[in-house]
Amino acid sequence: MRDIPNKKFILNFTPTGMIPTKQMTPHVPVQPEEIVRQVLEAAELGVNMAHLHARDPLTEAPTFKKEIYGEIISGIRKYNKSLVVGVSTSGRTFNDFQKRSECLELKGDAKPDFGSLTLSSLNFNNQASINPPEMIRQLAGKMLESGIKPELEAFDLGMINYAKYLIRKGQIKAPYYFNLILGNIACAQPNMLNLGLMVNDLPEGSIWSAGGIGDWQLQMNAMAIVSGGGVRVGLEDNIYFDQERTRLALNRELVERVLSIAKSLDKIPYSHKEARKLLLGK
Repeated sequence: MRDIPNKKFILNFTPTGMIPTKQMTPHVPVQPEEIVRQVLEAAELGVNMAHLHARDPLTEAPTFKKEIYGEIISGIRKYNKSLVVGVSTSGRTFNDFQKRSECLELKGDAKPDFGSLTLSSLNFNNQASINPPEMIRQLAGKMLESGIKPELEAFDLGMINYAKYLIRKGQIKAPYYFNLILGNIACAQPNMLNLGLMVNDLPEGSIWSAGGIGDWQLQMNAMAIVSGGGVRVGLEDNIYFDQERTRLALNRELVERVLSIAKSLDKIPYSHKEARKLLLGK
């Protein structure tokens, strides 16, 4: 198939996150083997990147433990070595650098390709994600030292500007991959104007995906495809299939819906190897 600009896209799968529990939806994967299974299923469908959160197997609470991340990543790579895999260094639950960066110490087949790097502090509905400048710089430095790329998370324009600051300081290197996440209560709202402003302000040569929080996931995914970007999709950001919240979604269904929209626009995800070369240069 002949490749043309913007015909192919990054399809970034977010199966778990930090918030959904089995009590909220039985479909969210929280055990390592569940996460592995759903990531591999999504990869078969066309997902070329996975954004992982680990949970304590007993309590379902978010965990920073590298052993659990390692179990998940090794489980994925046992069957698929090409899929791009990222881990979370989120500041929602853990504010200690050693804890947040522990997953960046994994080696061998368990070493992640990406680590999330949220570019500022922000408020969610009932919780804050604390990301002071020194924490961001420390995490960026450890990723650079470890050969792990930062998955740059931007919830508004100011965060993109902070990424440019880190670039000027030599703390993050090209190629730059951004997740633009719209619809959070205290950040950029989910519409084409805000998405366009954020895309327009990205550093030259950036690769980006867009996601929407809650009811806005589908709309932002569609806008991203139309705009020539990638897609971030999964139960991390939205547990319902419809805006009326009458039916809980399956991760597979959310991925399949994105693929259906893309197909109608004559677009397809990059292959796993293509995505790896684009995002990692290898």
